[in-house]
Amino acid sequence: MSNQWIDPSSCRSLAVLVESVIAPLLIQHESPVCLELDIDTSLQVPADATKTVDLLKTLVGQSLSQMSDGGDLVVTACDTPTGIELELADTGCDVEEREKRLPMAAAAIGASLVWQNCPQGGAAVTIKFRPQEGVRRAAA
Repeated sequence: MSNQWIDPSSCRSLAVLVESVIAPLLIQHESPVCLELDIDTSLQVPADATKTVDLLKTLVGQSLSQMSDGGDLVVTACDTPTGIELELADTGCDVEEREKRLPMAAAAIGASLVWQNCPQGGAAVTIKFRPQEGVRRAAA
């Protein structure tokens, strides 16, 4: 495996970055967690990659702490007119029953976090990244 798949500073694909961050965390987790990724490989990392990695590690860690007996983690992303949104949904407990820390990494990249309960149970957090400068200028 090349360094581009792991090194955040050289990784440009959001899908590759997300998978590279989450896979080792799932391997270390005490129970099996099924990972489903739905991220277009053409989506680029929308913010500083190192800070995005810090944010992902914190949020995935929070999800895994709610799934001590195992479960499912679904990660999706889409490009919207207001920026890229990356959602992590898990089969842990509801939003009201869990600690929802706002990682410093979210503030450092200007991202906002939106928490909600999943209809099938568990909770989801959506990271709303600000549009990138180049994208905003091109759209204007």
